Amino acid sequence: MATIHVDVVSAEELIFSGQAEFVVLPGEDGELGVYPRHVPLITRIKPGVVRIHTIGGTDERIFVAGGILEVQPTIVTVLADTAIRAKDLDEAKAIEALKRAEEIHRAALDKLDIAKVEAEIALLTAQLAAVRNYKASAPGGAGSIR
Repeated sequence: MATIHVDVVSAEELIFSGQAEFVVLPGEDGELGVYPRHVPLITRIKPGVVRIHTIGGTDERIFVAGGILEVQPTIVTVLADTAIRAKDLDEAKAIEALKRAEEIHRAALDKLDIAKVEAEIALLTAQLAAVRNYKASAPGGAGSIR
């Protein structure tokens, strides 16, 4: 069975490094699937979950807040603005931050401030979707969402 080496790196740390059967990422134009011997590619990724299907059939899920994806035939590198393992996401904190961002959005008058807070709302919404998806797919969760 062919495998591909995957590195997920944030500004703070190396989040994941290992072999995988395939990787699924949130590309700018939709979901990207990367398998071994994929054609070389560099593209931006948007906030969402990187799903790494490791050898043995388990999935490692990592929330990224956007970044750059580089694909070579045997190596996938995700350079993320921010990366958090799905199991480490805090739903309550994300909900509270989203509420604050929505309050700021309602009060914002300047176009630049509105654009910044709308980007923050999109990021927090993606983070909430990631944590809820992870909880639903975890053993004992509400179901398996893939």
